[in-house]
Amino acid sequence: MTLRHAILPLALALSLPAAANAAQRGFEVRDMAYMDRHSAPTLSPDGRVLVFAKRTVDKETNKSSTTLWMRNLVTRDNAPPKQVSPEGWSVNSPAFSADAKTLYFMSAKSGSMQLYSMPVAGGEAKRLTDFALDVDGYKLSPDGKQVALAFAVFPDCKADLACTKKKLDDEAARKSTGLLFDRMFIRHWDAWNDGRLNRVFAATLGGDAMLTSATLLSGDVHGDIPSKPFGDLSDFAWSPDGKSVAMSVRQSNREEPWSTNFDLWLVNADGSGARNLTAANKAWDAGPVFSADGKTLYYRAMARPGFEADRFALMAMDIASGKTKEIAPRWDASADGITLSADGKWIYTTAQELGQHPLFRVSLANGEVESVVKDGSISAFDLAGPTLAFSRNTLQTGDVIATTSPDGKAPVRAITPSASQMLPDVAWGAFEQFDFIGWNGETVHGYVVKPWNFEPGKKYPVAFLIHGGPQGSFGNGWSYRWNPQTYAGQGYAVVMIDFHGSTGYGQAFTDAISGHWGDRPLEDLQKGWAAAQRKYAFLDGGKACALGASYGGFMVNWIAGNWNEPWKCLVSHDGVFENNAMGYATEELWFSEWENGGTPYDNPAGYQKFNPANFVANFKVPMLVIHGQQDFRIPVEQGIALFTANQRKGVASQFLYFPDENHWVLKPQNSVQWHDTVNAWLKQHIGQ
Repeated sequence: MTLRHAILPLALALSLPAAANAAQRGFEVRDMAYMDRHSAPTLSPDGRVLVFAKRTVDKETNKSSTTLWMRNLVTRDNAPPKQVSPEGWSVNSPAFSADAKTLYFMSAKSGSMQLYSMPVAGGEAKRLTDFALDVDGYKLSPDGKQVALAFAVFPDCKADLACTKKKLDDEAARKSTGLLFDRMFIRHWDAWNDGRLNRVFAATLGGDAMLTSATLLSGDVHGDIPSKPFGDLSDFAWSPDGKSVAMSVRQSNREEPWSTNFDLWLVNADGSGARNLTAANKAWDAGPVFSADGKTLYYRAMARPGFEADRFALMAMDIASGKTKEIAPRWDASADGITLSADGKWIYTTAQELGQHPLFRVSLANGEVESVVKDGSISAFDLAGPTLAFSRNTLQTGDVIATTSPDGKAPVRAITPSASQMLPDVAWGAFEQFDFIGWNGETVHGYVVKPWNFEPGKKYPVAFLIHGGPQGSFGNGWSYRWNPQTYAGQGYAVVMIDFHGSTGYGQAFTDAISGHWGDRPLEDLQKGWAAAQRKYAFLDGGKACALGASYGGFMVNWIAGNWNEPWKCLVSHDGVFENNAMGYATEELWFSEWENGGTPYDNPAGYQKFNPANFVANFKVPMLVIHGQQDFRIPVEQGIALFTANQRKGVASQFLYFPDENHWVLKPQNSVQWHDTVNAWLKQHIGQ
């Protein structure tokens, strides 16, 4: 497959080593763990200046830090981007003032996370806040006079941030350690519930003194904004005049663990008058954005309560009347967000499509959809003036920040280097998408990645990767956790199948997996594996291992008892093993209950139908089991039970345990250990 590669500015290209054509080795985990990462493309309001974040890792301390870099897009010099954040500081979340003269960001330089600003033209950073708590996020009002601030606070403390700080200090000083709960969530993702809610406050900018207090905006809305565990302030919006705000919030009550009912609330900028705008929809409403005149609220909405992978439709609401309409009902895709064009005629959004994650724009006049940036995966973008800035990754590079015109027709101008430019001695595995007929006679897609040292006529052992979700995709994108290039770099070929349940192939395709975890996707994997071997003679089907995490881990566990013939070894990371126990122990119950057709007590047969634990008698393939202690999504006992089953059955097995990781392995040196252990397991069983 031939990708469209962006071209670096001349000076940056000249600054790279001349050995780019002398690649001598494959990509490996240490490259991935310690390579620079670029993110957060942020444009000045006139689109003339670009700021982005650059993350680097200190190998000795096993910690990362982030700096901000700037590029003037109008000057015709060849100067590379320059660092603008203070030397030695780790900062995040850049944003420009409305007049483009000031750059805002957050940093914990003072010992707690606070808001700072500095002149775009150059000068010292100025600390703007001195709150008793860490600032978790911020969003400037359109005129730049106010700022919304996110804090985690105890509800009974209301707007008194010092009250929350005192409660936290008192709790830390308590001699006993027991925690008493009377409802769920008791824990979420990787953190135990201490009673705090994420809430949004507002403060006025422009004074000489640092801000120490703020007005509580979400006090009458009892829920987390941003939502836990991964929400951000894209679910919060200022009105154009700054007199009101909109926010997406799910009520924090006893039903929260089995509810996906996020509603849009309209609140006055002084915190009064909270009004639920979407009470009629019991499913998920998200991402509010006001029109320029403040009369229309654009947002995304799901239709089915309790289903987190439902299609996010683009919606428009007349705020005065409450009437709503879907903007692009014929577009069978799930929109990731909403960015309005300056002329108010288009919504820009990303969405998955056939193994890619492009950027689209949707006409507000007729709902027609246009591709703006294709090829690969768009992870972030910003739109201002004559400029569209975006970060894009592929199966051969992490995020590269680039610019083009708002319609995507101008030449793409790369601002940051690709992985191959940062690692000129690395040869990358070439990749290709293929398709075949899977379950129900429907077309299913997959990717094959060649080993870095591929030679025609030779056969190579195979890493067969199974994605998680299950409503996810292994497509043309980069991952710092499950990256096929780390296997190609060891000399393996890689096969990945986007089975029924994957995203980007229409909602019906995604829906097909619910209630069918062990049959329809398994049929796709079986047929995809056979199709790949027919199409690609270099795949050595006699030397193959299957690997997966989360749902992919479940499928590996299911394969161990139901399709173990092709595999020389298996790797199961944080996967479901005992499905009935999973239904009671996971925290986000809505997921397990939707996928299994109810609760474990209302529909026990649904939980037993595809329960890997029921097929331990068939286990025989060597298995590496991996689990993190802080994984509350699929608790560690699932991995322990799986290892126990293999050991008791006499199956060759190992258990890699991380006491300080959650569902993902995130610490750089832990990631290295993870990959070293997995690679050693593969080498033991299929060579290389």
